[in-house]
Amino acid sequence: MKETLEKIKAAAMAELSSADADIEQIRVRYLGKKGELTAVLRGMGQLTPEERPVVGQLANEVRAAIEAAITEKSKELKEKALNDRLVRERLDVTMPGKAPRMGHQHPLTAAQREMENIFIGMGFEIAEGPEVEYDYYNFQALNIPENHPARDTQDTFYITDNILLRSQTSPVQVRVMEHKKPPIRVISPGRVYRSDALDATHSPLFHQMEGLVVDKGITMSDLKGTLETFARKMFGESTEIRFSPHHFPYTEPSAEVDVSCFVCGGKGCRVCKGEGWIEILGAGMVHPFVLSNCGIDPEVYSGFAFGMGLERVTMTSYVIDDIRLFYENDERFLKQF
Repeated sequence: MKETLEKIKAAAMAELSSADADIEQIRVRYLGKKGELTAVLRGMGQLTPEERPVVGQLANEVRAAIEAAITEKSKELKEKALNDRLVRERLDVTMPGKAPRMGHQHPLTAAQREMENIFIGMGFEIAEGPEVEYDYYNFQALNIPENHPARDTQDTFYITDNILLRSQTSPVQVRVMEHKKPPIRVISPGRVYRSDALDATHSPLFHQMEGLVVDKGITMSDLKGTLETFARKMFGESTEIRFSPHHFPYTEPSAEVDVSCFVCGGKGCRVCKGEGWIEILGAGMVHPFVLSNCGIDPEVYSGFAFGMGLERVTMTSYVIDDIRLFYENDERFLKQF
């Protein structure tokens, strides 16, 4: 049995010395529950009482030697794997790094932030509301009757008979007036939806920014002064504005507002189509019915409202002739801004 133990030790040492990968199999083969050394120890019952201590001591020495060799070999293999990895994954720290690609604001976002800052500088607050809206807020409260063309499903995205995708941000104004007493001075930027075919100047999804002021003694001259200040900050200090009579159900009187062409200064060019003026928004004095619907006494308070398409303002500012460019995510276009 002594010879058997010596042979087991020699065989294990030989396998360990040549091993270059996982040595767990070697440990199991010699030291496991069904290993060769364990099998020898199970046969010690056949030895004489005198032989057992000697063989037992030798068996323990063989086990200790094999375990020590396994530990040493395991450490050697781990060091070798680490060195191989360091060589394989070596980095040249002297090479120039790769600069990360930096993004920037979308032109619509940049224009919206600029417009918001202008109105905030005039004392306006930003108000937001749901894009999925009730018919009452989108139409009824704004003095738009049931038979109005804007309610047609060809123009408005209806979800149910009473719920729709808002076609303007005016419902935000109604919600503000319902929950806040005058004085009120807010702008409401956001997405709106209309059932328009996509072309160079129309999109079923676009953005609006509307404004509302309600207080005692508000007049049309306050509206004109506010819009003049905005236009000159947005398009240049020499910009002029022009009011033309128009009709909106929720304002009376109402007007379309043009700005003098900032490219030609009003002389006529390709941007303004030779007219010298560019239409950018609609505005007017808040209709007394709208104030009454929101619980505000029109005999005490008056107000003005205005609304403009963010895409139109941005296209005017940057001389862009196709609204689809804003949504196609073409980097050749976006990198210009």
